[in-house]
Formats: sequence, C-alpha cells, structure tokens
Amino acid sequence: MRTLELPRVPPSARLLDGTPVAALLVLAGAWLAAAVTLPPAGARVAGLAAAHGALLGTALAWAAREGAPARWAPLSVALLLAAAATCARVAPWGALAYLALPVWLLWRRPDWLGGVRGQGRALAAGALFGALLGAHLLVNASLTLGYHVRAGGAAAVTGWLAYDAFANVLAAEAFFRGGLFARAHRRWPLAGAAALATAASVARYLADPLLPHSAGMLAGATFYLALLGAGNCVLLARSGSLAAPLAAGVVFFTAYRLLAPR
Repeated sequence: MRTLELPRVPPSARLLDGTPVAALLVLAGAWLAAAVTLPPAGARVAGLAAAHGALLGTALAWAAREGAPARWAPLSVALLLAAAATCARVAPWGALAYLALPVWLLWRRPDWLGGVRGQGRALAAGALFGALLGAHLLVNASLTLGYHVRAGGAAAVTGWLAYDAFANVLAAEAFFRGGLFARAHRRWPLAGAAALATAASVARYLADPLLPHSAGMLAGATFYLALLGAGNCVLLARSGSLAAPLAAGVVFFTAYRLLAPR
C-alpha cells in the first residue's frame, strides 16, 4: 500500500515538531558573520551552504527515528556543501564534489530516501513531467521573453547538473515534499497540504538573489515553480517515493539552465 495514501490519523505532534532550531540559529549566525567578513566569493559559498544546509538538515531532523537524533544535521550538511561549493569554484570539474552529499545521505538512510531505489516507474513519471514542463518553459521563454537555448562546455554543463541534482533540487524536494508536504498530508487533505508546500517552495526560489528580478521573469518563475511544486506533491502522494519529484526537478532545472537572453 502506498505510504501517503493511508487513511490520515490526526497526529498528536504539531506540524513543526522536531525542527532543529538551535542548529538553524547557529547556521544563520555563521552566514551573517561570513557575509560581513569574507570577500564576495566566500560570502556566496557561505550563503549557498547555509540555505541548502538549513533545508536538507531540517528534513533530516524531521525524519530522524527515535533514538537517532539529528538536531545538528543542518551544520553537517552545510559543511559538506561549503566544501563542495569551494571545489566547484576552484577547479573546472570541482562541482563533482557535490556527489558527496547523496553518498552521505545513503549512509544516513532517512525515511524519505528509502523508496528512491528500485522505483523505475516513479523516476520515469517524474522525468516525463519535468521534461514536459521544461519544454514548455523553453518555448514560452523564447517566444515571449526573447530568450534562446545556449550551448555550454562540458565542464559548465556538468557543474549545472551536479549542483542542481545533488544540492539545489535535492535539498528543496527533501524539505518541501519529503518533509513539509508529507507532514501536512498526514493532517490535511491533499489539496491543502500541496498548497502549503508549493507556496513555501515558490517563496524560497523567488527569494534567491541569483534569480533575475524583472517583472516578466518573476511572473514566469512563479507560474512554472508553482506547477512544478504542485505536480511534485501529486507525484509523491501517488508513488510514496521521493524519486519522482527528484527526477522532475532535475529535468526541469536542466531546461531552465539552458536559457540565456539574446
């Protein structure tokens, strides 16, 4: 039986119980200190590590089994990400260091990662959804915003894919779908849980300082990210596995990375 289709039993715990508040405060303090004291390149690495570390570390803390606390998981994840991001900046193929994160997660084996292996149909469904959404983005951006598909060198393409697959998409889907949506869906119907998780994920991406903040880009980003988030909630609810949302996110962001202004 699919895990997320079981009858909902109102839980006694609150939605955000188990959130590693102390670790998140330490991480926020470290990021602020880095922003003040480090040069811009170092501050960007610290910001990336703090943002993704907070999301993925919180998802790990929420998924921790009894007797296996993960209250400092955000700090562990942030350190791994900081090391990987530094490698990506100093070496042409350094982005491959992001592979350390999924390897580390396989060792920890959180509940929301347990169904990824052996989920061929879930992966195919997620990849198809991401491809359709990504193809629509490419065509629409080309026709309405004057963007075109750019070509990149092998090292650049590898860097985009490694960052999105093993840091950006992984952290976002673990937190917003594997964590927040799954917790909310145990309490509320699918529509309400999906609305909460989708709104939170869209807000996260729109707050990214690297996103172009023109009116057209913000409107387009809100539209496509909302579709991606809502679709990924449905995929997770139907399959009970995070494999489908991960595949959809990676394929969609691959299409997004191909866009460049004319």
